[in-house]
Amino acid sequence: MDFTSGGGVEGSEPHNNQFYQCEENKPLLADMSESNNNTKLGAGPCKRSLHHCSSSGMRYKLLHEGDIQVCVVKHPRTFLSKILTSKFLRRWEPHHLTLADSSLTSATPTGYMETSLPYSSIEDLQLLSWDNAPKYCVQLSFPGGTVLLQAANSYLRDQWFHSLQWKKKIYKYRKVLNNPSRWDVALKEIRALVDMALTSPLQDESIHQAPLHIISTLLAENSNLSPQDHENIIVAIAPLLENNHPPPDLCEFFCKHCRERPRSSVVIEVFTPVVQRILKHNMDFGKCPRLRLFTQEYILALNELNGGMEVVKKFIHSMHGPTGQCPHPRVLPNLVAVCLAAIYSCYEEFINRSPLFPNPPQPPPPAPTNPVAPTIPISSPTSSLPLSPPPSVVNSSEILVELERNNNSANTKRKGGPTRGDSEPNLIDCLLVSPAVNTLSIQLPAQADRVLGCFALILKMLSDYDDWRPALASLLQPIPFPKEALAHAKFTKELKYVIQRFAEDPRQEVHSCLLSVRSGKDGWFQLYSPGGVACDDDGELFASMVHILMGSCYKTKKFLLSLAENKLGPCMLLALRGNQTMVEILCLMLEYNIIENKDTQLQIISTLESTQVGLRMYEQLCDRQRELKELQRKGGPTRLTLPSKSTDADLARLLSSGSFGNLENLSLAFTNVTSACAEQLIKLPSLKQLNLWSTQFGDAGLRLLSEHLACLQVLNLCETPVTDAGLLALSSMKSLCSLNMNSTKLTADTYEDLKVIQSVLKVL
Repeated sequence: MDFTSGGGVEGSEPHNNQFYQCEENKPLLADMSESNNNTKLGAGPCKRSLHHCSSSGMRYKLLHEGDIQVCVVKHPRTFLSKILTSKFLRRWEPHHLTLADSSLTSATPTGYMETSLPYSSIEDLQLLSWDNAPKYCVQLSFPGGTVLLQAANSYLRDQWFHSLQWKKKIYKYRKVLNNPSRWDVALKEIRALVDMALTSPLQDESIHQAPLHIISTLLAENSNLSPQDHENIIVAIAPLLENNHPPPDLCEFFCKHCRERPRSSVVIEVFTPVVQRILKHNMDFGKCPRLRLFTQEYILALNELNGGMEVVKKFIHSMHGPTGQCPHPRVLPNLVAVCLAAIYSCYEEFINRSPLFPNPPQPPPPAPTNPVAPTIPISSPTSSLPLSPPPSVVNSSEILVELERNNNSANTKRKGGPTRGDSEPNLIDCLLVSPAVNTLSIQLPAQADRVLGCFALILKMLSDYDDWRPALASLLQPIPFPKEALAHAKFTKELKYVIQRFAEDPRQEVHSCLLSVRSGKDGWFQLYSPGGVACDDDGELFASMVHILMGSCYKTKKFLLSLAENKLGPCMLLALRGNQTMVEILCLMLEYNIIENKDTQLQIISTLESTQVGLRMYEQLCDRQRELKELQRKGGPTRLTLPSKSTDADLARLLSSGSFGNLENLSLAFTNVTSACAEQLIKLPSLKQLNLWSTQFGDAGLRLLSEHLACLQVLNLCETPVTDAGLLALSSMKSLCSLNMNSTKLTADTYEDLKVIQSVLKVL
């Protein structure tokens, strides 16, 4: 059926077209205040105004399609009331209607709905509710006829009514705001559009997003607006942004305003809640890179205000909240992503053009003025936005190689990675200090320098919050910065504060992130140690990092071997200057036989004897070695069982009372020993069977056992507090053939891993 023709009375079509033109051209400001209390097409009682429906408090989901009964009557408007009450209005057709952007269409275009019903042809839209009228009907008047839609109940009828009314009005606003001639009129229409969206009884994401997209398209097509027009439009759409992210084109508009008018009151009053919402609720800047860019420009605008740094600090504090725990888990990763992108943009010119760092060819970002850098979600620290080349995990020696080549300071080339061979490190090579990083001079433009200072400050502030520090350390562990940034003395000096905060944190989940994310690549520990690309002191930060790592679960042969291979020179230098942590490191290297080269051993001993604290600790080491040799001397029992309720001190006292070199079977079941007794157990060279049933022996003790008791064959850990982390350490014990882990916190995955690693292991 043709919904655009007059149909009933000859000559009625020109009249109807004239009516439609007036309806399309009149302003839409009064749409939300109209109550439709006209007298067309029937008496007053058969109308239900929009104001009446929306004031009832009901809320509806926006319909996009649905099944409904349709009846169409073509007639002159003057006879509508008579026809509606006649007995001939009884034929209804079922249709599956779709509310498209511009028309109402049927999935089965036959009968009444053979052709689509354009929203532009709908003159009136109302509810019918009188005694003899069909139940639950919505009336759509078009030139020369009426469409009746009959729903199953009153709620569905109202849902259809409000959805059709929304589609009709949003279509009109899209036409009115398409290339307007007068911006004062357009501004009024924008305000009316925002008011309509805010007062609509429909609850759907598109109710607020559709007006924002209309306004976004309008601004994208009209880029020559005055600053005052900018502010008027931003203020007008501000209510819609309280619960919605701005679309990409609107983000571009906001970025332009931040750059051109950073001191505008709009930045603080309107943009602040918008940016706060983005940081709290955005899940992935990779899908919405312009949201990240807008957040970056907003922070830079804050930095341009009087007392800019203090304003930025207040903003970060407001994002964390007044309590000790930030209630919004997405704030930190979003802020870090913004900082990484901003810092990347500072060095983009060097990344693209610098001959000092011959990276593999990478496509530049599509928009040089709006560079996009990697975003770091918690679940995937190395992921990046698709619009930018992802930064690689950096090896410090790679940068030093390029520095040496640039300065022609060496006749031979260094290798591209740290030496991790099986041969003993040469003492002279260990003591050599790599060239200073400041030999490479990077001069950033003034604007880039301000950007770097601003976002480096934010990283410092983030590291000051205890609840944010674990996640921040995890995000920064892969070193997600370009090599050019790490070769820039100002940047590494700014970032040093963050690394110090990690090194001072006693939590293992924080300070363990100082180490590399995987073997073969350097971490912050290597970069800020003497000879590292970022080190600008004599090893104070390095000593602090070693101290916190040694105080945790890293008091292992593997960690000491790494220090001996790569950082023995700095360790000896700091020990020579009386650093107690380094003195302890050298003593442990001697005690665990880390150093096999005799000349290197003698050099370490001389270093220890050169200071008072070193001499004292070396003498204590010698005393322990003599006791150990006496303890390990062949003789004594082969089996030993401690009484229940025995403690670590009781075990230490017993083992120090005689020789236990032949002890093969030791039972500590139902005693009160803890992981601390592992220090005594590793002194038993012949131990093959160890029973720790129902003790407090934990993961830390298992790590020591796995490194020192190579002959252990049977281990009972039933009812102990060991976890997956400690049990996995047992995978290195090749002689272990029986392991009891009943009533422990062992998970199924770790159980399967242990079975694979130890194919001959009998797991109970």
